[in-house]
Amino acid sequence: MLNIVIFGAPGSGKGTQSERIVEKYGINHISTGDVLRAEIKNGTELGKTAKGYIDQGQLIPDELMIDILASVFDGFKDSKGVIFDGFPRTIAQAEALKKMLAERGQDVSVMLDLEVPEDELMTRLIKRGKDSGRADDNEETIKKRLTVYHSQTAPLIDWYKGEKKYQHINGLGTMDGIFADICKVVDSI
Repeated sequence: MLNIVIFGAPGSGKGTQSERIVEKYGINHISTGDVLRAEIKNGTELGKTAKGYIDQGQLIPDELMIDILASVFDGFKDSKGVIFDGFPRTIAQAEALKKMLAERGQDVSVMLDLEVPEDELMTRLIKRGKDSGRADDNEETIKKRLTVYHSQTAPLIDWYKGEKKYQHINGLGTMDGIFADICKVVDSI
């Protein structure tokens, strides 16, 4: 199976590129953001708990996310693989994901790091907030999310380098150009 972790700050294009990877390679997509937004929209207990963290610009507790992801992952029958979009975000989550996959005879094939400068991230996210009405795409929350990303999530780069899974992708440029770079990496696995 082709199991991809797509990585990058909020606004780096993870969702857009994930959709293209799913279409080209025929793998399933697990977006923790989409899963959590669905739980919030449906008013579940998990959704209410998650909303409290998200509204404060904080990350969801690890145990909660692994349980959700394991359930979604196990729901994919005869899958060619999965792209994990928005997870893991910490080393503890990466270790938990590795363990969850190993229990199923699987592993992460590659970690794609979409790198975009912070000023461009702010521009993209403010525009997305205006276009979509997403409440978490306002300047104050964006700054908090980027701070959390840099302090808690960025150390994953070194962790995945240690696992020999890390691949840098320049997240600036055209969507097609960025996708071509991603395909070169995935096709080489």
